Amino acid sequence: MAQNPVRWFEIYVQDMERAKNFYQSVLQVKLERLNSPGMELWAFPMNMEGTGASGALVRMPGFPSGGNSVLVYFSCADCGIEAGRVAKAGGRIEKEKFSIGEYGFIALAIDTEGNMFGLHSMK
Repeated sequence: MAQNPVRWFEIYVQDMERAKNFYQSVLQVKLERLNSPGMELWAFPMNMEGTGASGALVRMPGFPSGGNSVLVYFSCADCGIEAGRVAKAGGRIEKEKFSIGEYGFIALAIDTEGNMFGLHSMK
C-alpha cells in the first residue's frame, strides 16, 4: 500500500453540541461544520496534504451512538494530558494511560455519547 489504509472516520452522536464541546475541550481543537445533506457533520482539523486520517462527528436520524465496534485513536504529544481532560469535559476514563511497549502509550475513554475512543502518544 502506498498510503495509510484509513482515510476518514465518523463518530456518531445524539447531542451534537454536547459532543462538540467534549472533543473540543479534551483535544483542544476547533471543529468545523461541513455541508452534507441529510446529516449534521462537524469535522476535526484536517490537512489534505498530510498523513493520517481526519474525520467528523455525525448526527443522522436512525444511526445511534455508543456500542460501536470501531475504535478511533487520536494522536497526542502525551496522551495523559488529554486523558486528564476527559472527566471534566463530561466523559469518563475506561483505562488510564499505559505502555504498549515500543509503540508508545495509550489511554481509553468514553465520550458523552457512549462511544469509546483512544488517545495515543509516544511518551
